[in-house]
Amino acid sequence: MKQIVKVGLSAYGMSGKIFHAPFIQAIDGFEITHILERSKNQSAEDFPNATIVRSFEELIKSSVDLIIVNTPDYLHFPMAKAALEAGKHVVIEKPFTVYSSEAEELIKLAKEKNKILTVYQNRRLDNGFLTIQKILNKNLLGSIVEYEARFDRYKDHIPTESWKEKSQERNGLLFNLGSHLVDQALVLFGKPEAITAKLSQIRPGSQTDDYVHIRMDYSNMTVLLRASYLAREAGATYAIHGTQGSYVKYGIDPQEEQLKMGYKPNKADWGKDTEDNWGILNTTINGKPFREKIETEAGSYLAFYENLFNAVTQNEKLMVLPEESLEVIRILEAAIESNRLKKSILLPIKE
Repeated sequence: MKQIVKVGLSAYGMSGKIFHAPFIQAIDGFEITHILERSKNQSAEDFPNATIVRSFEELIKSSVDLIIVNTPDYLHFPMAKAALEAGKHVVIEKPFTVYSSEAEELIKLAKEKNKILTVYQNRRLDNGFLTIQKILNKNLLGSIVEYEARFDRYKDHIPTESWKEKSQERNGLLFNLGSHLVDQALVLFGKPEAITAKLSQIRPGSQTDDYVHIRMDYSNMTVLLRASYLAREAGATYAIHGTQGSYVKYGIDPQEEQLKMGYKPNKADWGKDTEDNWGILNTTINGKPFREKIETEAGSYLAFYENLFNAVTQNEKLMVLPEESLEVIRILEAAIESNRLKKSILLPIKE
């Protein structure tokens, strides 16, 4: 009989209902047994056999093996710490924590308790990013000299009730979408030598950063990361240039929209790009010029939870190591410091 891993969700808003539950539910062996809803019962229709609890204390005292901490950023550290201390495996929604010192403490605690700790950096499984990894693995662009990634949205209305719009330094776009952009860059190229960042409030009445521009400098290349809440017509999602060629792609991964529409991740067309969003590869192959649209790799957020199940039950190596997500927070902190001082921040040499 296949091992059953009991899962508890710390919230059942958009994150729990859209970004976590469908993938957990799709994997044979995971079972969502407890869901925290402080006053509502919205999860009852989707998971009639799950127990609704009214406090996090109830959740960590339950029989669950794994807790998903998918709550506002400022709750990530205290909730994850309490869950680990209670002997639970933990998945934390990005960003890992608000401060790198908190992430360091959680990593140490997870090792002491011999429990799995990972961060839901699902955008590593976006279709465009997977395509770039495939292109680089095949060395189709030569030595990379510049990489640019954008995460643009249009949100001219400021929802005053949202904690993400409150006047606090680490509530804004940098720690929200910026954590995805930085994580992707670190996966591709590793730790940079320096960070230069500009964080702005571009929407009238905005209380937190809603425009992010980060430059990551390496010895032989440059990474440019941008995110904006006032981009009604988005630019290229990815543009990567090398000594041999370039790859440019427009359009965002479809998985988020598929989830919102109620699609299940085991559908045959899951994560597949429409042809009009395929990127252009302009390079030289076998000594001949090549410039064509190439099919985008299919995205698969499901792979995160497939890996997690195998990590819990078979000691498979985690797709997202907590140490990698700690490095993301350190980069975001360097971006804050760069913006404050209006200068580049040199990063410590890797230990």
